Order: sequence, then C-alpha cells, then structure tokens
Amino acid sequence: MRIWDRWIGREEIRKDRIDHALVARWLATFDCVASGDGTVPQGLHWCLCVPDAATTQLGPDGHPARDDSPQGFLPPVPLPRRMWASSKVDFFAPLQLGEAVTRTSRIQSITEKSGGSGQLFFVDVTHETFGESGIAVREIQSIVYREAAAPDATLSPPKNGVGSFDAVAWRIHRMLIPTEPLLFRFSALTFNSHRIHYDLPYAQGEERYRGLVVHGPLTATLLLDLARREYGDNALAHFSYRGLSPAICGEALHLVMRGKGNDIEMAAFADDGRQVTAATAQRKQQYA
Repeated sequence: MRIWDRWIGREEIRKDRIDHALVARWLATFDCVASGDGTVPQGLHWCLCVPDAATTQLGPDGHPARDDSPQGFLPPVPLPRRMWASSKVDFFAPLQLGEAVTRTSRIQSITEKSGGSGQLFFVDVTHETFGESGIAVREIQSIVYREAAAPDATLSPPKNGVGSFDAVAWRIHRMLIPTEPLLFRFSALTFNSHRIHYDLPYAQGEERYRGLVVHGPLTATLLLDLARREYGDNALAHFSYRGLSPAICGEALHLVMRGKGNDIEMAAFADDGRQVTAATAQRKQQYA
C-alpha cells in the first residue's frame, strides 16, 4: 500500500446558501447584470462551500496547512508550491438565487511524477454541488504540488517578447488587463488567501513569479463570461480548462473563442502570443 492510498476516497461535505449579497458582489466584480430569471452565472459555484480554516491554521503560502490528521482533507504531500492545474466541469442545472447548496468533495487519485521541472504530485478531486432540486454542478479539479523554487531561479513567466498576439483565427476576441482590484475581489469572493495573488514580495521572492499571478479559475471565469456574452446565461453544458502558463497582473490578457454548432474552443493569451489557458466547452442543446 502506498503511503497516500489512505487518502483516496476521503470525503468532505460543506453547506452554503446563495445569498443576494454574494451574487451582487460577483456581478460587480465582472461588470455584468443579473439574469432576471433568478439563476446565477456559471462559475459562481467556485465561491460556494469554500474552505474556512482559521487564520492561525494557514500555512506559509496562505493556503490552509495540510496534516495527516483524520480531520484533514487534502494529503500532506511534502511539496510546498500548490497550483490549480485544470478543471472539467459539467453543468446539469442552473443554481438559483437564495437556494441552499451542499457540496460533496471526494479525492479520486493521487499521482506522483518526475519531470524536467522536478518532482510533482497531482491530486484529483471531484466536487459535486447540489441545489435544492438535485445536482447542479460536477467538477473534477486537478491540483498540482511542486518543489520549492530555487532562490536564484529565473522569474517566470519570461518577460513578454517582441511578438504580438494575432486574433485573426478566432471569431470572438476580448482584451482586458487584470488589475490588482480584480485579483483582490476574486480572492475575496473565493476566500482564497494564496499569497501569489496579492503579496508581490512573496510571489517574486519565494515562488519566483515575475509579478502577481492571476488566479487560474479567474481566467476560467473570464472565459465563461466570454461565452455568456455571446450565448446568454447558463448556456454551457460542459467546460474544461487547463493552465499552461501564468497570467500576470497588469498585463494584457486576450480572451478568444471559436467553434461550430455546440462545440466551442476557447483560450487565453498574453500580449506576445504566449498561451496562458486552453479550454473547450459544449453548449446545451436548447441553445444551439
């Protein structure tokens, strides 16, 4: 038996309620308006049933500290750097303003790998979010743990090169600049205290990023919002995204989309053409 096998199948259940204040703050953060039918935007499930560890229980990076106690959920793998690598999300039914929700989280797998970037641990977690009428969202989230960055490691990602992003191959294109207030608001919405998103000396000195890092799920949410602007509220049945390179606060981020019928391809790029995120989605049949 591997040391981590006893974490496989471990579950955590959390409860929450979609209140008006939360939805109002979400809409303000993304400069959009309510749907009018009582449903909430896709992606808001990332703000529900979030970990609520006490401040004294946070680790050096700002995440809840991990240990091997029976109460712990995520395994205490011996690597300090944590990233949200990817998610596969199925939307079964729109979440409703004011309804009570329950999220069941289950650890599906723990995989150790070695590569050019050193030792890695991948932890896959299935989250199922239930509204009052049944399951609304199922997500398989992949978290990756990495070795500590060397003190003299080159800051990443590299400075923007001389190239420029060309949107000609994409049908929909929106450019925005993620600002410090946007990162702060998303951290507050998701109760995410990872210091790479707000503590510049830590981000540069400890984790060797070139600047404050835009949250992976923030970029994913901006892509979901791009689909909403084109197809309307709650139009997607499935959404998958994978982080490829960090997006840096204060630098242009190009959000793009193309596709035929129900199948959609989306992506995010830096100003010099470096790809930040790859994503795919499928529309619900009634929206086709």
